[in-house]
Amino acid sequence: MALATTENTTTTSSERADDARDRRFGPAVALSCRECGARYDLGPSFACTECFGPLEIAYDFGRVTREQIAEGPTNIWRYRSLLPVPADVASKPNMAPGWTKLVNAGNLARELGIRSLHVKDDSGNPTHSFKDRVVAIAVEAARNFGFHTLSCSSTGNLAGAVTAAAARAGLDACVFIPSDLEQAKIVMASVYGGRLIGIEGTYDDVNRFCSELIGDEMGDQWGFVNVNLRPYYAEGSKTLAYEIAEQLGWRIPDQIVIPVASGSQLTKIDKGFKELIALGLVEDRPYKIFAAQAEGCSPVSAAYKAGHDVIRPVKPNTIAKSLAIGNPADGPYVLDIARRTGGAVEDVTDAEIVDAIRLLARTEGIFAETAGGVVVGVLRKLVASGRLDPDAETVVLNTGDGLKTLDAVAAEARPTAVIRPSLDAFRAAIA
Repeated sequence: MALATTENTTTTSSERADDARDRRFGPAVALSCRECGARYDLGPSFACTECFGPLEIAYDFGRVTREQIAEGPTNIWRYRSLLPVPADVASKPNMAPGWTKLVNAGNLARELGIRSLHVKDDSGNPTHSFKDRVVAIAVEAARNFGFHTLSCSSTGNLAGAVTAAAARAGLDACVFIPSDLEQAKIVMASVYGGRLIGIEGTYDDVNRFCSELIGDEMGDQWGFVNVNLRPYYAEGSKTLAYEIAEQLGWRIPDQIVIPVASGSQLTKIDKGFKELIALGLVEDRPYKIFAAQAEGCSPVSAAYKAGHDVIRPVKPNTIAKSLAIGNPADGPYVLDIARRTGGAVEDVTDAEIVDAIRLLARTEGIFAETAGGVVVGVLRKLVASGRLDPDAETVVLNTGDGLKTLDAVAAEARPTAVIRPSLDAFRAAIA
C-alpha cells in the first residue's frame, strides 16, 4: 500500500485527473484511515499501518443528481455513482439486492403512541437479510483483486449471503460460523454450495481464526468480505440510508433506530446521510440515531450508560445471535454518533425481544428475526422513557426474516384450538 496525504474522505469537486482513476472502483479514489486520515491506494487492506485505525473508502463523487439516480435499476445499483463499483456493475452476474419496502407502520405507531413510523424491511432481499447489500459490494472488490474464493466469519446471515453471492458470481466459497447457530441459518448457508465450517466458540473466536487464516498460505487469494475486503463491504450499508431518504421523498427522517452487532451498519448509515447532504440531494437538517442491542450482548449500551468511550468486551448470551458480537469493532464510533446526533444506545431482554417480534407481526404483518425484535423492543422502551420524540418522523430497521429464527417464538406457537370437523365443535371452541 502506498501512503498518501492526509485529507477529507469525501469531495465533490474533481481534484484528480480523470484518466488516472481506477475505473473498476467507480468514484472511489483511495482508502482513508478513520483515525489519522492517512490515505492508501485502493487494495485488499483494512487497517492503517500508521496508527492501526480502520480504513474506509474515500471518494471524488463529482456531480450526482436525483434524476440520474432515478434512471437506475430498482436495486442498490441505482446508487452505483456513490459506491466503489464500476459503472457497468448492473450487467454482471450478482444478486442485485436492495430497494426493499419502506412500510408505513401506522398500526404499530398507534400501538406505541407515535405519530409517524416506518419500518425499512430488509427481509425482502435475496437471502432475506440486509447482508446481501454489503456482500454485493464485496463481490465486486473480490473480482477486481482477482480472488477466487469468497469467505467470511459470520453469525449466520452473512454466511448465507456470501455462499449465495459466490454461487451467482461463479466463485468458490468457504465460510466460518459458530457451531451453535440457529439450524435455519445453517441450512441456508449450506444449500448454495461451498464449504461451511463450524467453529467451537463465539463469533469473536471465529473472527480471530479468520484473521489468522488470512496470513496463512491456505487463505491466499481469498476475499474475506468482513476482513480484508471490509472497507468495500461496509459501504453496502450506506444504500439503506440512500433508499430511506429517496423513499421518503428525498429527506432524512428525524430519528432512526438501528440494531448493533459490530456497529458497522449504523456508522455507514450515518455516512450515507452525510454524503446525501454534502451532495445537495437532501436538506441539511438534524437527525437522531439510536442504537439497539440485546441485553445479553450489550457492550456498547453498557459503555453509553456508564459514560465511557471504551467498549469492554463481553461473552454473548442472547437469543439474538445475529447481534452476538461481544467485541464490536465499530463500537466506539457508534457511541460517538449516538452522542453527536442526540440519540442514545439502549438494550432489551430476550423476553422483550420475543414480545416485540410478536408485536410487529401482529400489527404490521412483518415477521422479523430476533434483531428486528431488538429494534422494536428498544423503540418501545425509548418511547416509554421519553428519549424518543413520538411526534417526530421515525424509521426502524428490520434486517432479517423471522423464518431464520423460529426457535425464538416456537414455544407459544400452537393452534388456537383442535376440534372435530363440525360446526358444533367450532362454535364450542370459539365460545
